[in-house]
Amino acid sequence: MPVRSLNSSVIKWPDLDSVREAVYLWAREEVAKHPELLRLGYFGSCARGDWGVGSDLDVIAIVKASSEAFERRALSWSLSSLPVPSDLVVYTEKEWNLLEEKGGRFVSTLSRETVWVYMKE
Repeated sequence: MPVRSLNSSVIKWPDLDSVREAVYLWAREEVAKHPELLRLGYFGSCARGDWGVGSDLDVIAIVKASSEAFERRALSWSLSSLPVPSDLVVYTEKEWNLLEEKGGRFVSTLSRETVWVYMKE
């Protein structure tokens, strides 16, 4: 997370390369914890490169299947090792395929922007 020096009011925000490196390290850990994982990536300002102070990290996971409701799936993932505030959305393979079939602005943005850091072979 961004840190404040004990004797200063200046907040030091991680640079984009540091955040991207942290995502790859985090992904390796999560792959081991989630055998149902098919793909893991990030999108938004970090993926586009227009990252700045105060930006968060948007992460997407696609899993084979899940018995959890969509709104609860991200709760079993730990984002605490990522150096900035992060949001995670978790889709099942079936949901992802339906989104791609239907199209729309959000899925178009995801398809264009997402940097996949893990894809199951």
